[in-house]
Amino acid sequence: MFNAPAGVRFIVSFLLMDLTFYYWHLANHRVPFLWRFHNVHHIDPDLDVSSAFRFHFGEIAFSAVLGVLQVSLIGISAGAFFIYQMVFQAEVLFHHSNWRLPIRLERILSKVIVTPRMHGIHHSQVHRENNSNFGTIFSFWDRLHRTLGLNVAQSEIVIGVPAYSRPEDNTMASALLLPFRKQRDYWRANGRIVVRESATGSNRAELAE
Repeated sequence: MFNAPAGVRFIVSFLLMDLTFYYWHLANHRVPFLWRFHNVHHIDPDLDVSSAFRFHFGEIAFSAVLGVLQVSLIGISAGAFFIYQMVFQAEVLFHHSNWRLPIRLERILSKVIVTPRMHGIHHSQVHRENNSNFGTIFSFWDRLHRTLGLNVAQSEIVIGVPAYSRPEDNTMASALLLPFRKQRDYWRANGRIVVRESATGSNRAELAE
């Protein structure tokens, strides 16, 4: 349907793959049924590279269906799909890592790609912060959709989901069964909603240290 040079088709299909995954990630937070499974990823209390592998098998199955739809509708070539998957997996490992980059470098990188500090905010126990920074490879999807939130210092962030912060919530058995059990009030801890009185900086679009 798109008659253009191979290079242009590669760029367009690569961008569309990442954009549709942005919408999928957004849906995993906004659709209660999908969040039951995605929550297993977020209750991890310690964000590092291992968090990139911590997904419920149910979410992985749903994502596989999404992948079939992406490939079918976008029409990405086999070569471009392979390259996208390699970049996708590397980026997921990168932005879940606890690698502390120089803040100036990370501010530059975060204008284009998702970085560890940026994604760390997404894993905050504060619902408003958790409900931001949905990009996987490119950060500009969040800028375009106004879901960007960067002005929270990493030292102020508590990782996880408030209602699932007990050690027993993070056993393998509990995590596997979590989507099938009655759900708690996710954003309350000891009966109180976890909030942040004020962000580190006034500019929501500037990455805080």
